[in-house]
Amino acid sequence: MANVNVYNMEGAVVDTMELSDEIFGAEIKENLVHKAVVLHLANCRQGTQKAKTRSEVSGGGKKPYRQKGTGNARQGSTRAPQWTHGGVVFAPVPRDYSFKMNKKEKRAALKSVLTSKVQENSFLVLDELKLAEIKTKAMKKVLDNLKVTKAILVVDDSCDNVILSARNLPNVATIAPDSLSTYELLKYNTVITTKAGVAAIEEVYA
Repeated sequence: MANVNVYNMEGAVVDTMELSDEIFGAEIKENLVHKAVVLHLANCRQGTQKAKTRSEVSGGGKKPYRQKGTGNARQGSTRAPQWTHGGVVFAPVPRDYSFKMNKKEKRAALKSVLTSKVQENSFLVLDELKLAEIKTKAMKKVLDNLKVTKAILVVDDSCDNVILSARNLPNVATIAPDSLSTYELLKYNTVITTKAGVAAIEEVYA
């Protein structure tokens, strides 16, 4: 089992903790991680791009000039692609970019990212993360104590003060243990959670 240090909110090591090999010591499958990221980005696309083909633009019904005798290339319509105000060749049309990924593949990708974060010492565990009031400055101080600038906090809904205190910090996000996203975990340099958060992750993804 992987062992990680447990920190307090002042940034001092107060304990160590064993992590489940099933989740934090899994085989890293880069192909599934890549697929999960592409899936997320594809599902975020609106797919509403549209341009008109030569059959959809207005005008162009009349042949602009006679076939022969003008010295110009023959033309049948002023709405052909080479003309100004003509239609677009292979014009984009609205489409759905989303695709599906098996649940086992999603989970394997997530475990791969969590494992890599632990191996890179980018997975920080705190003994607790509680704030007496909603104060961005207090949350910033905790991150400064941990020497972290770009992080995602894995906390549940009971940590309302933490969630609200972190939302105005640039490069900081919060996410629930049961809503982990491969893309979101990769987007941030460091993952920060608590002992309770680790237990919740192990319970959900075991």
